[in-house]
Amino acid sequence: MSSQFLGELFGTMFLIILGDGVVAAVLLNKSKAQNSGWIVITTGWAFAVMVGVFVSGAFGSGFAHINPAVTIAFAVAGRFDWADVPIFIVAQVIGAFLGGVIVWLAYLPHWGETPEQGLKLAVFSTGPAIRNTVTNLITEVIGTMVLVLGVFSIFSSGATAMATGGIPAAGLGPLLVGALVWGIGLSLGGPTGYAINPARDLGPRIAHQLLPIAGKGASDWAYGWIPVAGPIIGGILAGIFPLIFAMFG
Repeated sequence: MSSQFLGELFGTMFLIILGDGVVAAVLLNKSKAQNSGWIVITTGWAFAVMVGVFVSGAFGSGFAHINPAVTIAFAVAGRFDWADVPIFIVAQVIGAFLGGVIVWLAYLPHWGETPEQGLKLAVFSTGPAIRNTVTNLITEVIGTMVLVLGVFSIFSSGATAMATGGIPAAGLGPLLVGALVWGIGLSLGGPTGYAINPARDLGPRIAHQLLPIAGKGASDWAYGWIPVAGPIIGGILAGIFPLIFAMFG
């Protein structure tokens, strides 16, 4: 098994352990962090992304995408080999699924103490504040475009030359990406919970479907395609943007 595959798998797994973990901490009954709020969730996800990127690189992925939308965007922009896209996406979804399983185990006594089925599902996957197919999809497209274009900018030598004389140092890049995700969560996360990552939503939603979670309800697959399709569309559009800019810039 290639180191790139393992890097994407373990990086995404850590992303979900810490990301879904903070949601569980805030939402599940008798957790010491219960009701600590949106700021805690968005901050936890920011750190989750930072750690996920570090872990992905440490386990052998030189790209550390940990997100199919990012992988697709880089391929569209001509910065990543299309032949490797399916391999990366499979690794990311498996990693996200495993992360969901680990969160379930970490909070094992709390599922039975939480009667609200919606809160249990929210630990694993996103959902809309106001359910509207078109607007929910648009929100996910916008959030993902901001993510991908922000990542492109962070790792652009032109954007970072003022401070570093080149691309960010190895230890600074993941921190900046985490800060970007934090900003997206604070500013754009309210309508849909900002999936902005198909694997982040799909893998744990599958885990919710399969795991014997005490008192769980349905996995809401009627909505589940939006946090997959929206980020993919957003990634494609963001990947096209640099090509258009290069043509007319």
